[in-house]
Amino acid sequence: MTGTFRVGCLLATGLVGFAALSHAGQPNILWLTIEDTSAYEFGCYGNAQVKTPNIDGLAEKGLQYMKAWSTAPHCSPARSTLITGCYATTFAMDNHRHQWDTPGDIFYPPLMRRAGYYCTNNSKTDYNTTRDNKAMWDECSKSASYNSPQRGKDQPFFAVFNAFNTHMSRLTSITLEGRRDFAKEGLDPAKLKLPPYVPDIAETRSDYAFHLEGVQEVDEWVGIFLHDLEERGLAEDTIVIFNSDHGGCLPRGKGFLYESGLQVPLIVYLPPKYQFLAKPKPGSKTDRLVGFVDFAPTLLSLIGVKPPEWMQGRAFLGKYDTEPRLLQFAFRTNQETHYDPCRAVTDGRFKYIRAYLPNKAYCLRNSFQWQMPSNLGWDGYALEHRTPERAAEHPEWMQPFASKAAEMLFDLQTDPYELHNLAGEPAHLATLEKMRAAIAAHVRETKDLGFFPPTTKIKGEGVALYDWVREKKYDLNALITAAETASEAKADNKARLLAYLASGHPEVRFWGAAGLSALARQGLLVGCPDELAQPINDPDPAVAATAAEGCCFAGRSELGIPALIKGLGSNTGDAKDLFHSSLETLTWYPEQAKLLASHAAEIHEAGGFPARSVLVNLDELPIDKLYTSKERKKGIEVNETRRPLKPTP
Repeated sequence: MTGTFRVGCLLATGLVGFAALSHAGQPNILWLTIEDTSAYEFGCYGNAQVKTPNIDGLAEKGLQYMKAWSTAPHCSPARSTLITGCYATTFAMDNHRHQWDTPGDIFYPPLMRRAGYYCTNNSKTDYNTTRDNKAMWDECSKSASYNSPQRGKDQPFFAVFNAFNTHMSRLTSITLEGRRDFAKEGLDPAKLKLPPYVPDIAETRSDYAFHLEGVQEVDEWVGIFLHDLEERGLAEDTIVIFNSDHGGCLPRGKGFLYESGLQVPLIVYLPPKYQFLAKPKPGSKTDRLVGFVDFAPTLLSLIGVKPPEWMQGRAFLGKYDTEPRLLQFAFRTNQETHYDPCRAVTDGRFKYIRAYLPNKAYCLRNSFQWQMPSNLGWDGYALEHRTPERAAEHPEWMQPFASKAAEMLFDLQTDPYELHNLAGEPAHLATLEKMRAAIAAHVRETKDLGFFPPTTKIKGEGVALYDWVREKKYDLNALITAAETASEAKADNKARLLAYLASGHPEVRFWGAAGLSALARQGLLVGCPDELAQPINDPDPAVAATAAEGCCFAGRSELGIPALIKGLGSNTGDAKDLFHSSLETLTWYPEQAKLLASHAAEIHEAGGFPARSVLVNLDELPIDKLYTSKERKKGIEVNETRRPLKPTP
């Protein structure tokens, strides 16, 4: 892909021959999406603890995808992938909840509108672009519906509805006080079967029951739409799609590239007159690999429009159905406030995750997700089990609280919960090398822009990074290589990493500092070179924070710690997040934590959630003081609130 996309030029070729089709031959499409829910949380996916008769019935009559990935484990990058048919990393839309300047003609609804469809969205957009998120739809509001009086007589519709009942905010209550008795709804927390990677504690069981209550509510919500289609005589003409936007709410789900963060329920029901658009028979379960990048091409294919060549996804239904994927890819660029890029690939059996900042543990907190009592309870458990002896009691529960491997390989057939990393086993070397090469090729082929830290992505006011890279003929391959080199932590890479620190590009300097920090953490860097100490004053916060972190690991904490604390107290937004992330990273290494503890008063002065989070890890503040009494009071209100079944047709 080169240059800026121009959809207007593609429409003429994409719709050749389609105009001759009558509206009567075009299916309606109703797309029902929900939030933050993994596939394993539905009856049709094997969960005997929850009642989802409407969704299970839809699966019995439709196509149930058993290996569907959200492509990204957060709302906004997942939806940015959905709306474009391309990996969000291609357009720098991959940082969760960051709106960047992007090309303007990369969205699929205008293609469907040009094909004669009335397109409505009720009403979540959440695309990481500064472009008008609503202009691409005929209607995009809380009243948008296929029942709109604005829709033409006999005009086919494409209607998206998004339910909020299972969103993680349902669980962000901080405390269990005020929660309902879920056992009365058949969801007794004491009897629920938990995944083995989460600690079996009261907070986890309560959160899981609370979330499954939302799943059962969503099933009622789906039933409302199925009934409405029947009542209005639309059922025989309407394809129904049901899915979640990414994985579920239990810790190590949303935001993580494990299956619990990526695998989503996906059910597609085609009424009898449109079943010719699918190769599998109705009622089938298919192991075909599909991801969110494939949805836009599939929607176009279902209505007879050839997907434009610039879309990176592959249609898996309809006239332009393609051969199944052999590999499925996913990405995670940040975990809320922590810039921590990781990439993943699977062939359906084996799963590989590449982490480019292995110094960072997966447990680094953010103020939103850690309002879940289960996250707070897990942290409390981990803080009490930091010694090797106590950690050995349940090593699977302590996995997120240590520096992560740069490479992880899992056999999903024998280890579906991804607890046993096979990357270091000789018997799996060939698979490891295959997956490593696949990721390396993929990030280059898709021109992945996720290796620019957020503070380095803005190259001028109103300038899209996507366009800037092409106009400047920027060497993106060299940046990706820098990230790969930084993650390897090989002593032989020292000279190359030092050279990166001399680059005129801050994103390259960042990876030089990150790589040296990783070397120092593993004892592969003798002393602290001046080239690492000097960038603690770098004008770019990503470079400065990472260099200061590296100085600490390299034995110069008297330089690194004051720089990090100063950055935490004097910055806002992305810059503050970077300093917080480096400080919290250090707290999970005992020697660094001891040094930080002597600066507890200064950290406290920086104030806010980041400072409290660091102090909790230093045993300077109890975990129940991570949130304020005011926030805790709001949490009780969360527990007492029952969300309505909205939106409705």
